[in-house]
Amino acid sequence: MPLLKKIAQPSLPWFSLGILALLIVSLGLRFWGLGRFNTLVFDEVYYAKFAYNYLSSTPFFDGHPPLSKYLIAIAMALGSQVPTPQTAMNGLTGGLFAPWMYRWLNALTGSFIPLVILGIAYQLTHRRRYALITGWFAALDGLFLVESRYALNNVYLVIFGLLGLWFLLLALNSAQSLRRSGWLVLSGISFGASASIKWNGLWFLLGAYSLWIVAQGIEWFQASHPMAATSTVQESSPAEIPKDGHSSPLQRLHRLRWWQVGLYWGIVPALTYILEWIPHLKLNAKQGLWPDFWALQVEILQYHERVGNGPKIHPYCSNWYSWLFMWRPVAYFYKVTGKGDPLPTEATLPPTTAEKVVYDVHAMGNPFLWWFSTIAIFTVLAILGWLAFQAISNRIVAHTSRTIPPVVIPPPLPFSPCERWLMLFLAINYLANLLPWVKVTRCTFLYHYMGASVFATMAIAWLVDRWLSSRQPYLRQIGLTVIAIVAIAFLFWLPVYLGLPLSLEGFKLRMWLPSWV
Repeated sequence: MPLLKKIAQPSLPWFSLGILALLIVSLGLRFWGLGRFNTLVFDEVYYAKFAYNYLSSTPFFDGHPPLSKYLIAIAMALGSQVPTPQTAMNGLTGGLFAPWMYRWLNALTGSFIPLVILGIAYQLTHRRRYALITGWFAALDGLFLVESRYALNNVYLVIFGLLGLWFLLLALNSAQSLRRSGWLVLSGISFGASASIKWNGLWFLLGAYSLWIVAQGIEWFQASHPMAATSTVQESSPAEIPKDGHSSPLQRLHRLRWWQVGLYWGIVPALTYILEWIPHLKLNAKQGLWPDFWALQVEILQYHERVGNGPKIHPYCSNWYSWLFMWRPVAYFYKVTGKGDPLPTEATLPPTTAEKVVYDVHAMGNPFLWWFSTIAIFTVLAILGWLAFQAISNRIVAHTSRTIPPVVIPPPLPFSPCERWLMLFLAINYLANLLPWVKVTRCTFLYHYMGASVFATMAIAWLVDRWLSSRQPYLRQIGLTVIAIVAIAFLFWLPVYLGLPLSLEGFKLRMWLPSWV
């Protein structure tokens, strides 16, 4: 069954229409004016040039694995075959290309990220409204929009990592063992592809491993403490409502043996990672494929160890903890022209009129979505902490067989097994994509938070969906208000996502914090 058919059932046309509208809006936002700046924007000076090196068979060194550059090179090769009369081109990559030629595949890939996130949300809960809210929130995030409109590599890292998790969930929700194995193979390939973009793509694989380990721990707890499990864990352990009446996805995850985990999430990703290096190694052949492969891994590691940190290295370096509040976005493009002057390029002339116009592309999230999401994911972490405390308290009661006053035992929280499974999934993958950055000493940027931000966005979407389902009118109003604020904020900051012309006052109006400039 095609994946979209698994998500959208014909019994509810509004769900299918919502998915279609989401795709159309995502495509429109990413493809509109894709070639408006006839230059190389931000790290296009690396990735677009590196991609052309593959087309021109020019050896080179890159500090990241090569998969994203292969994809950009394919886009350039295909785009150059399309007749484009009177289209502005440049030779900044080493060959003559229109900007859209090295950007269109990124735009197409980024357009599908909200749908993949929607698919993950649906597989976790089988709630159509929650899935749609999650997908639309993802589409209304500015950082993902900006990253999708230029020849950069982060959208590929994120979509492959998310596909790995989506395929994992499809496997857990599959009753047939052969189909489950197929989804797990695709999951491993996707995790390997994510790491083949940048090494931090491994954080998604870390999330999968962490889920499996936690599933083993929960099952061990239930088996070792049956009385506590009877009183608490069976009610509060995170597990989706079983589709087949026999087991939940968490229980199916627990049933994966160590050799299956090693095969699907060890050997398969490793083979994927190694195989994608072959074209690059052939282009840069020195001592042979295998010696060159290991030499390049060492060289890349040493390269990143040499990269320093702080404003002297790059003015937009930011620490991992600042990402939670979007303290330091990145200006990808900033030019000031006169009103009526041509669109700026790399060699923009001074303004010809007194009235100034700012063209700014800011890699920043939707501020309110970002802040709401941070609050939401920490709410999820707090709830899970309370549930763990509740389970431990009941374990003590069952173990000691002593009568404890009711006030000592934590009261149960009104969350269904499906919601607890959702919270566990979001918390583990959020932490897996965030905490590894704590020990990184090189210069990092806001876009390194993109993977973790997905799960924070899913957390606020869950709260909004919960509020909309409430019988309390004020909670439903809060849910609608959050949606309205996120949508209005996206429209307000849209000019700095798309690089639309702004007056100096209009630009300053959107830079709420001094650290944003």
